[in-house]
Amino acid sequence: MQEKTLKSVYQATRTIETEISKVIIGKEDVIHKVLMAILANGHILLDDVPGVGKTSLAVALGKTLGLEYNRIQCTPDVLPSDIVGFSVFNKEKDSFTYMQGIINNTNLLLADEINRTSSRTQAALLEAMEEKQVTVDGITHPLPDPFIVIATENQVGAAGTQMLPHAQMDRFLVRLTVGYPDKQSEIDIIRGRQTEDPYAGLRKIITASSLKTMQKATLMVTIKDSLMGYIADLAEASRSSMSTELGISPRGSIAVSHMAKASAILHGRDFVNEEDIRSIFCDVCSHRIILTQRERAAGTTTREVLEQIIGDVKAPYNV
Repeated sequence: MQEKTLKSVYQATRTIETEISKVIIGKEDVIHKVLMAILANGHILLDDVPGVGKTSLAVALGKTLGLEYNRIQCTPDVLPSDIVGFSVFNKEKDSFTYMQGIINNTNLLLADEINRTSSRTQAALLEAMEEKQVTVDGITHPLPDPFIVIATENQVGAAGTQMLPHAQMDRFLVRLTVGYPDKQSEIDIIRGRQTEDPYAGLRKIITASSLKTMQKATLMVTIKDSLMGYIADLAEASRSSMSTELGISPRGSIAVSHMAKASAILHGRDFVNEEDIRSIFCDVCSHRIILTQRERAAGTTTREVLEQIIGDVKAPYNV
């Protein structure tokens, strides 16, 4: 990668992080990983309790990245056609006319509380997330580029919710939690919400076109064969582990490599190292494995199993 391109991407991401930190206070690590996922052209699942800033983060991203932003509140009455559109008969033309859904002119879609809508509506996003297109009545309609989904869900008050099927969970590049702020950050949040709109001062740092360029530059980051082998070893360890019923798929391995490239470029490097992989491995894979019934009964988390795998699998030498 040209040094000028690397430097421009690095500087842009630093400025974006600083801007978003005006609204999302004390969560630099979360902002950092969300930007990694966006540079890797992936979708993001924010899984956390209500009120910690999941929606605020998505709104701030839309403003600073210069993206066409839309939000859909996922309630039980939301239909698939609300998302992907539908066809209506036009008497004048004696033909059907396609009426666009919410995602057709959207770069960044916030699917808020995605687990509170029906399985059919959740599934309406599958084609869009994987192939960046929607098909209605046999006709395919491409989506804008870039197209990124940020979905939120919380496990508090699970009555009436629909768990995302594993196949759809696998479409998300990362699953992240925001978490509660520390005391000083919470004081700053309260102070900042007293007299003014926290979003009013946010600046647009880049455009959708600039983001596409940055995503292409991220793909050009070098990852050596030995580190690809390391990712494959981690995936194989997850499949052979006595703690899992289902391990990391090849799609998961690809996701780890892409996220590791984004980690490298956010650290100002044009090559991946071992730490890039280790630092994002749990975030990329915690929603991609299924634990055995015994481990679930014991209260073991997927992150704990993945951290054990990282500790057990040796990284390559002379990378």
